[in-house]
Amino acid sequence: MEDLWELGCYGLAGHSDDPRDLLEEVRAAERLGIGAAFLSERFNVKEAATLSGAAGAVTERLGIATAATNHNTRHPLLTATFATTMHRLTGGRFALGLGRGFDMLFDVMGLPRVTQAQLEDVIGILRTLWRGEPVAGHDGPAGRFPYLMQDPSFDEDIPIMLTAMGERTLEFAGRVTDGVVLHTFFSDETLSRSVEAVRRGAERAGRDPSSVRVWSVLATVGDHIEPELRLRKLTGRLATYLQGYGDLLVRLNGWDPAALARFRADELVSGFPGAFDAIGTTEQFERLNELIPAQWLEASATGSPERCAQRVLDQFKAGADGVILHGATPAELEPVLAAYRKARPADFGARADLNPGRSPR
Repeated sequence: MEDLWELGCYGLAGHSDDPRDLLEEVRAAERLGIGAAFLSERFNVKEAATLSGAAGAVTERLGIATAATNHNTRHPLLTATFATTMHRLTGGRFALGLGRGFDMLFDVMGLPRVTQAQLEDVIGILRTLWRGEPVAGHDGPAGRFPYLMQDPSFDEDIPIMLTAMGERTLEFAGRVTDGVVLHTFFSDETLSRSVEAVRRGAERAGRDPSSVRVWSVLATVGDHIEPELRLRKLTGRLATYLQGYGDLLVRLNGWDPAALARFRADELVSGFPGAFDAIGTTEQFERLNELIPAQWLEASATGSPERCAQRVLDQFKAGADGVILHGATPAELEPVLAAYRKARPADFGARADLNPGRSPR
């Protein structure tokens, strides 16, 4: 079966209390020909380095990326070591994905908030170490480091990706990183503008704009999934995002902020004790469906497997280099993948390098 190098999925999508589920998920993803698995991080049982190692150990072809971890939660020498270990463990299939994270979470953890200056500084440190060079007498936005060194024999080609949403961060990613992971529930127009921002940032930095790989993230919840679970994966997930950073998502998509205000003012939302996609009930999701405009939920792939496959193709038309099918396990994606193979453009062909952080162009 030919690998669908242009498609990815998330491991342990959403909430999970059993990280062992990842082992079967990545095996299934590889068996079905999905090109890459992306691993997010939560401070419970979803530690990124552990999950990455497990995924790399039980697969042979699957690309693996963190999407994302944060540079401020580990010492840069430890992050560099994590990446070089994964790079060699997987034979070059690993990409290190970083993100800005959440300011309020870092505040309560006692960690500094992440800035672009810090990210650029730490990316420079990592790339220096991977070239086998020392970092000596460093005093910059990422911290003060008298002396860092891995191995003088190193010459490691490890892509660095950034999860990003806003225009300035996307332009920054185009200037500095090898790849970008966008966000779920972007409209096609927002996706197109986001890709343009990445390309613009690369071009202004004198880089080949096509050298930066852009992954869209498409909520893919087809009708073959049972209705109650569909509500959790679609309505519950969007409601959770609106809880956390609804203002940004609404602004980027050009949605009506008054609708967001009504959503937040509802008694169910204002008094809810956690994340909807983690602890919500079917009855609550049905209420949320009444609160969230239908247009917002349409920024996804729903319906028959054939319709879902067409929505995937729409992402490429909007400029994406890859599409992460979000919210569903590989087993749940199987009918969509079968339909997609029938509609897949012939010129996509095969690709030997399945590292998700390297441009296919």
